[in-house]
Amino acid sequence: MSDSWYSRVEAQTPLTQGDLISDCPVIAWAAGPLNLSGSDEVEVLKGATIAIQADVVVMTQACDLENNKVDNVILCPHISISEYRKAWEEERKKLNENPTKKAWGSLYKDIRDGYIWNLTILNAGESGDVKIDHRVVDFHDVYTIPRSFLESLLKQRGRPRLRLNPPYREHLSQAFARFFMRVGLPVPVTMPS
Repeated sequence: MSDSWYSRVEAQTPLTQGDLISDCPVIAWAAGPLNLSGSDEVEVLKGATIAIQADVVVMTQACDLENNKVDNVILCPHISISEYRKAWEEERKKLNENPTKKAWGSLYKDIRDGYIWNLTILNAGESGDVKIDHRVVDFHDVYTIPRSFLESLLKQRGRPRLRLNPPYREHLSQAFARFFMRVGLPVPVTMPS
């Protein structure tokens, strides 16, 4: 079945923007405050890192990857819409709110339409034998990983992956840019008299 959002690419296919990688090892920050208190700053940071696995999408521009202009690749995590909804419902309940179907529909529409700055939704799709459900991409967490490591990992695993097709990968990139380019003014524009 052909899908306009995605193409299936083989493990040895060169990496590009919009590639979706499952269970990718990345370095994240451990929870909790970091207190220097006279400690060696470098050692404090080293001690605050943890290795995790996450489903990620490649955010580095295709032209930079194609022309070998980067040694590190930028990645953002994504989770299934069902996982996101479950976490949202649990959070609402902790706040003594009722996570109604209507409230979920409104939130979903706001994310889809770009009103929740740090999130975007990727459509469900399939290409060949590789399938994916709707995914929520979160721009709050941004990872970098050495390109050589990531390419080696993909070849070692030997599994095909999905790749966002144009213009969907550019749409994702635009959502990422909107998140980083927003400007909050200390004093808003006033109404004319």
